[in-house]
Amino acid sequence: MSTAYWITNLRLESGYRKENDKVVATDTEVAHLLIEDGRIAQIVSGAAPQTELPTKDASGLLALPSFRDMHIHIDKTYYGGPWKAVTPVKNILGRLEEESQLMPKLLPTAQERAEKMLELLLSAGSTHIRSHCNIDPYIGLKNLEATMAALETFSGRLQCEVVAFPQQGLLRSNQVENIRQALKMGATYVGGVDPATVDQNIEKSLATIFELAVEANAPIDVHLHDPDHLGVFTFKRLAKMTEEAGWQGRVTISHANSLADISLEEAGDVAEMLAGLGISITSTVPVNRGTIPIPLLHEKGVSVSLGDDSITDHWSPFGQGDSLEKAGRLAERFRMQDERSLSQALGFITGGKTPLDKEGNRMWPNVGDEADIVFVHASSAAEAVARRAKRQAVMYRGNVVSGVL
Repeated sequence: MSTAYWITNLRLESGYRKENDKVVATDTEVAHLLIEDGRIAQIVSGAAPQTELPTKDASGLLALPSFRDMHIHIDKTYYGGPWKAVTPVKNILGRLEEESQLMPKLLPTAQERAEKMLELLLSAGSTHIRSHCNIDPYIGLKNLEATMAALETFSGRLQCEVVAFPQQGLLRSNQVENIRQALKMGATYVGGVDPATVDQNIEKSLATIFELAVEANAPIDVHLHDPDHLGVFTFKRLAKMTEEAGWQGRVTISHANSLADISLEEAGDVAEMLAGLGISITSTVPVNRGTIPIPLLHEKGVSVSLGDDSITDHWSPFGQGDSLEKAGRLAERFRMQDERSLSQALGFITGGKTPLDKEGNRMWPNVGDEADIVFVHASSAAEAVARRAKRQAVMYRGNVVSGVL
């Protein structure tokens, strides 16, 4: 049965205003969207259409494409429970030892906390999420069961990719069979972590990841924290195996920290290699270490997305679950301060969608697009990024799933 209604009196960006050939502001116009079966069926400017269909009045709110949080761990967090700061450890192996004791203790409330995390992400405008879920010797597949149950609670409100993530090391903790089973239970990505530092066998670790991925016909998302040229060497081996497996466009590197440790010239060479194979990168835009050169990567053709990673857990007491805050941090870190640069920064949290392209032509929305929209209190995307604008309502597939419109 077809469902249709109008969203009236929203604001859409219509072009850049220039003075002396420099962009100084963004122009907007009043528009009205016909939503039909979860998609944008018509876009009308000017006066509201005369219609007998139901209407929702956006009251001048700015419409933006909904956000994507492409790296988070909803299965392990203190969020929604008692506050705890982080216990210091010497290195990642110390943190993994802590997890061996902690994960079973967190398990009874894993689904409840995951649901609270999803509600937080949704309220901030993220309707597309990629969550890494612990598969380890201490809880086996139980966190995945809790994650899938939480996602079922949010069915029809957002979409989520689930990475079967061997936090303790794919080889180090002997989780190959559990990862294989996780992919049968609903996980959609094969994960991995630091083939050198954690698994201590770059070649075998990466080869096993690709074997699992090819067997399940699943994409890959690997945490690579290793620094300097150790990390770069791992990138090169990952790239080679991507080509050999024919997995172009199906591999993501999370963090990719070593790109912040090498020269920009070398980082540019690595970026060209990754772009040529369609290997994407997800960053949290860290401030506790060097930030990878995201603008350079983007310029070289690498698809870069942003994520929150930890939110108030045993890895970090920080995090807000707000992709718009991440885009704002990116803009601050790389001095993207003018109207156009701020506007384009939005693309890092929307899968590349921005209201206007660099030339000022409308890029979004278009007739036929899914009606995944964030309604914000801002004059432009640039202001929304710079000021982390208040979100009034979030729409997914034509339904308001958070806030009020």
